[in-house]
Amino acid sequence: MTYSRRNKVEEQQEAAQQAQHIATLCEEFQLTLDSIDWQQLGMQAPVKVNGIEIASLFELGQRERDDLLRLIQIKLLERAALEAVQARPEMKALMWSPVAIAHPQAFLSLWVITLETDERIPIVESVRDGQRVYDFYIFEADSLQQLAKLFGKLYEGAYHLGDTVTIKEHARLFTGVIVYSIAPDKETTVRKSASRGYHTIAGTVYTNDVAAKYIVDCHDGFPHIVNQSQVVPAAAV
Repeated sequence: MTYSRRNKVEEQQEAAQQAQHIATLCEEFQLTLDSIDWQQLGMQAPVKVNGIEIASLFELGQRERDDLLRLIQIKLLERAALEAVQARPEMKALMWSPVAIAHPQAFLSLWVITLETDERIPIVESVRDGQRVYDFYIFEADSLQQLAKLFGKLYEGAYHLGDTVTIKEHARLFTGVIVYSIAPDKETTVRKSASRGYHTIAGTVYTNDVAAKYIVDCHDGFPHIVNQSQVVPAAAV
């Protein structure tokens, strides 16, 4: 809706209602908004959390509840990642990837934020003193204890810890070292045949009834988590 001088009062009324609506949603999500200057700026007033601008009241008013909260979440995740690497002001995030982890953890969720530089920054979402916060996650690729806590029991796959492999992700190739392997998600399970069958992967006879997922350290930040089908056979590299 476009406002003119003659319906300024109408805009202020809508802006006040919208500001209260967004503040209520954020309170449910354990976030506190900065003060919104709807009295002066109406529906164009910026909505901020801890000084981080999310969008205008008008833009947020067009979004459904879950979409609105997700927008706030990705803005806060991006800022945490950029601050963690002291990125230049114009730097942006390209991808926000939630990591499937074992529970319980001391945090709510773990995300990998991929920046324009291809750096993969791990950020955890937690609740502290009643407020949702976003912090850099200190990850040690050589800590089997930390990996087990994050991903559960080590799973024996066709490839082994310490193997150097090439993986395909988002139509790109990456080379790194396998630092851990885990059982796949149920939907990616590969069942062996009902008879005494087995299948081979990269020349290795593999008789488990599921193919592993691998945690591969490509030295670009948090490691890549890939399905076995994403490992490129040596002959194809």
